[in-house]
Order: sequence, then C-alpha cells, then structure tokens
Amino acid sequence: MGKQIIHTPEGVRDIYGEEYDKKLALEEKLHHCLKSYGYHDIQTPTFEFFDVFSSRIGTIPSKELYKFFDKEGNTLVLRPDFTPSIARAAAKYFMEEELPLRLCYKGNTYTNHISYQGLLKEMTQIGAELIGDPSPEGDAELISLVITCMKAAGIEEFQVSIGQVEFFKGICEEAGMNEEEEQNVRDKISNKNYFATEEILEQLKIKKHLKEVILQITDFFGSIEKMKEAKALVQNLRSKEAICRLERLYEVLLVYGVEKYVTFDLSMLSKYNYYTGVIFKAYTYGVGDALMKGGRYDKLLMEFGKNAP
Repeated sequence: MGKQIIHTPEGVRDIYGEEYDKKLALEEKLHHCLKSYGYHDIQTPTFEFFDVFSSRIGTIPSKELYKFFDKEGNTLVLRPDFTPSIARAAAKYFMEEELPLRLCYKGNTYTNHISYQGLLKEMTQIGAELIGDPSPEGDAELISLVITCMKAAGIEEFQVSIGQVEFFKGICEEAGMNEEEEQNVRDKISNKNYFATEEILEQLKIKKHLKEVILQITDFFGSIEKMKEAKALVQNLRSKEAICRLERLYEVLLVYGVEKYVTFDLSMLSKYNYYTGVIFKAYTYGVGDALMKGGRYDKLLMEFGKNAP
C-alpha cells in the first residue's frame, strides 16, 4: 500500500510541465483543422452502458473493457473508443434532414490491453465523424482532413494507407465462410501471419482460386494500379465494387492534390467490426503504430435505431 500510493498504475502516466504545454498546443492546432473543415464540437460521457460497446456493436473484446456497476446494478464501461458514443448521440439528437453531420471531439479513452507491451491504457483522442454521406467524396474529405492534421502537427514525411474491408468480405462471402471462419482468417491476415492463414484455408472447403486470392491479399499493396490488378482476380460483385469505390476515391484525392501521401493496402483489416468499407491509417517514420486511423461504418447507427452511413 505504501509503495502504490505515490505511483500510477501500469499503463497510465502523469503529464506536466513542458510536455503538457506541447500537448495542449497540438490539441489546439488539430482542433483548428477540424473546425476549418466545418466540424462541430460534441462531448459524450466518459462512461456509457455496456451495450454501447458490446461485441454486437463491434468494438474491442469485452475482456479489454474497464467495466463496473452503478447502484442500480447496470454494467457501465469506460469508453475504449469514441465512435459508438458519437453514433449513439447522433441517433438520439439529430434528425434525417440535418444530415450530413460533421462532428468532432476530444477526450480520453480507456483500454485494458490483454498484453501490456508498453501500450498506454489511457490515451487522449481527437477525432471527427462525417455522418450521412455515403459517397466516395465523403471518404476523400476525411482522408484530406487527416493529411491536413498531420501537416498541422509538423509532420511532413508520412503516408496514409487506405484499405477496403468489403474486398475481403466479398471473397469470404463467395467462399461460403461463416462469421467465425471469416474472423479467424482476418485475424491472421491482420497479423501478417501467412503460414497460419494458409493452414486455416487448408481446413476450409473453398475453391482453390479463392484460397490463392486470400493468400495474395498481402501483396495487394501500393498504387491504385495494384488495386486494379486485385479487381481482375475476383469474380464476385461485392469485391469488384469495393475496388471501383477505391478508384473513384483516388480520383477525388487527385482533385484535393494529396495523392502523394496516399497508398493502398487490401490486407489492412480493422479490429473494429463496425467498419464496412474504406478504412485508413496514417503512419510516419520511426513510429510503429498508426498516428491517425478511421473508416466508414455504414451500419453502426442502425444499432441505435437510425439508418445513416
């Protein structure tokens, strides 16, 4: 007890002095970028009912959530992610005629990582949500905003990697995989584990050419031309349309003049199951994890009673 009283728990830390001043200055710069794109501030609670972040919604595993009970016996959760909270609030407060909505936020998130590995369990997030715009132009707006924010943060050497989860889902659908099988394959691909992916596919009774495409998915990386090569290898409409959307997205990014910052990666499959289409992550040199990430969640608001992409 004596030793614990002056120390912080594993995964959280104090921020003070010059570091805190720099953190505040960066937050102000990023907030200015979000406002310049027409995004409006919203604040949601630090904790919510468990159902907002349940596995049905598609957030992180339940064992990584910080859970506790109120005096009525309801299970509450410290938010691990802002997006479901924003979706809940949008479904509750905004009418269809107010779409598209541009909302931005800032606050801390809490994740009880299963394997610590030096990861912080409390992190400050700043983000934006564009709700009610199903177009590739909407995707391009957010990716352009990410690039603007990276520059505002003083980062010049960076890359925004863009994926499309519908390409992978289309292949799994054509192969007749169930949800568990799809999840297993996705996890192995996300971890860049080729041999484990191959082992799982050998156990599944799917067509040979589909196995080959799945095993090649990590090679579908780089320019828009590589995406066109991937489209030529699949037969199902869902995967083909996913690439067509990337092609349209790239055309809009050319108009924004940000194409030099962009690459494509079809093996990038988010851990958040609520993503339904385009996803993206921004990386810079010397930092292993993504500095910014996000994606399209066309069905998430339906979980809260509203149909809006």
